[in-house]
This record gives sequence, C-alpha cells and structure tokens, in this order.
Amino acid sequence: MTVESIAVKAAPKSLAWQGDELVSGAGGGRRWGRDGVEHKAPFAWSFPFDAGIASVSGPYSAVYQERGTKGVLLEGERVVRELNRSYYHAPDYDYPLALGKLGDGREVVVHCPEKYNLLQIEDAASGERLTAGRREPEDVFHSRLSLSPDGRHLLSVGWFWQPFGIAMVYDTALALTGATVLDGEGVLPTVAVMGGEVTAGCWLDADRLVLATGAEEWYDDEELALPPRHLGVWSVSEGHWLHRTPVPDADPGVLLLPRGDQVVSLHGHPRLIDTATGRVVAEWPEVGVPVKPTCFGRRRVPTPVAALHPDGTRLAVAQPESIALITLP
Repeated sequence: MTVESIAVKAAPKSLAWQGDELVSGAGGGRRWGRDGVEHKAPFAWSFPFDAGIASVSGPYSAVYQERGTKGVLLEGERVVRELNRSYYHAPDYDYPLALGKLGDGREVVVHCPEKYNLLQIEDAASGERLTAGRREPEDVFHSRLSLSPDGRHLLSVGWFWQPFGIAMVYDTALALTGATVLDGEGVLPTVAVMGGEVTAGCWLDADRLVLATGAEEWYDDEELALPPRHLGVWSVSEGHWLHRTPVPDADPGVLLLPRGDQVVSLHGHPRLIDTATGRVVAEWPEVGVPVKPTCFGRRRVPTPVAALHPDGTRLAVAQPESIALITLP
C-alpha cells in the first residue's frame, strides 16, 4: 500500500481520471500523466469556480461554485451552457448537481435550477427539460446528488430545517412519465433514514446504496431506522437494509467513493471501509483532507478533492502542494 506524490503548481480544486491521466476541470483542464508531469491548462476560467464533477458514462463534466449559484456544463473543452441554481441559502449548502446516463441511454444533467427543493432532469446535449410540468415539492434542500450506475435511480443527500441531514431516492424512469415522482418521499422510506443524521451516501451498484450517519439522532427505532454513527447498505429492489453496522471510530464525513463491497471514506484522512462489517480495512493518516461533517452549515469547509480510478486500484487525493496517489490493497 504505497503512497506516491505528484508535485503540483497549485492545489487542484477537482480531480477526475481520464484513462491513466488525472484532470482538474476546475483548473481549466490541467493534466498529470503517469510520469507525474503537469501539463498546462488549455484555458483559464474568469469566474471563481472551486469544484467540479465528471460523468463516468460520457464526455460531459461540469465546474461550479460549491457554495455559489453558478456552474458551466462542458463537453470535453467545449462549453455547452451555463448552469444556475436558486440563490436561497446557496452559501449554506453544497451545490446540487449530478451527471450521468439514464437507462434509455440519454446523458443528463440533474440539478435544481429554479428552487432549492425542485429537482429537474435535463438532456445534457440539448438542455431539453425532461421533467417539465406542474410541481409541488416537499420542503427539502437537495444537495449531494448521484445517479445509480444503470441510471434508474437518483440519490439525494440533503437536509431539512433543524437543520438535519436526510437521504432520498427517486425512480428516474417514473419521473420521466410524471415529474411529481421527484416531489415526494421516493422509494426510500423516510422512516428508514430518520434514526441518525445522514451525512454521506453513494451507490455500490445498480441496486445497493450505502448511507452513513453522524452523531445526531432524530428518533430511536432499532427495527427500521439507521442509527447514529452507522454505515448502512440498502437494497432498492428488496426495500430493506442488508447491513447496518456501527462505525464509532470512523466518521465518514460527506464523501464516499465505492469500490466493490467497500467504500473509501474521506474525513480527516482516507479510510477504506468494508460496508458489511464496518471494519476499517486500511487507512492513510499521512494524507490529510478537510474535516467536513455535513454538506450544509454556515461555516464553509471545502469538500475533499479525490478521485478513485475506475479499476479501483488507485486513489488520487489533492493536497496543498501535491496530489497523493495511493495504491489500494
């Protein structure tokens, strides 16, 4: 389990793998190859974008202001169009944005362009809104969005007034036939995620998702709910928890990256956690990352910048003066 270091001229604000190259879209397209040499960005952003994501299924990526209202959708180096979100409490929670492919093959953008609680799915290439119509959304702030690998479901890790973190899952195929599907509880029962405050989540595969809870408790229901300081694996098809495991010594923070039946957790430093047992398989305390407990809060803490290679062998983590490249066990 080696840790290598790639020197950088400035800390990357986003990272994504393109083959065996690392790319920072928020930096205008800076690249680092296997040789560790930094290649200059082809252009510079005049707007202060400080975060970015990339679609794992297609050519699209986006840069945005994590606690602002502006973003840009890209296809390679080409600007497709500007993205916006509601100003309402924008400085208090992370920009809700996901890119990916639906089950029918269309590359889409999922975001909240008008209201904090109003999810929209748009065709990435044309900008056509696929979820148009009259809407009555619940009073929930959507934040960290992610599509399942098959594009059939959408995970939102957000919050509602207290504030308290919550997770919701929606059926995208049904949403295309009736957009109000995105306005209700979804396919993840609220009672299942109201034991502890949900702080992070990701998809393990097309059916299973992982959710993590922090120390805050809403109510105690050991039979149905995911308790505080737990890691839970939920099956969408079976409609119940496959695993609920206490992780008292491994606070997950807000960012989980899936790797088979494991997740990489980034909170203070990277940890590799087994989702069935909660056991920390490996950790790298020498690689520091921001300690960010939730996706909301008046004090802005940047989300850790990291990217897991698609083959699961290498984890790249941005550092103040370098990129740490971790070879995973």
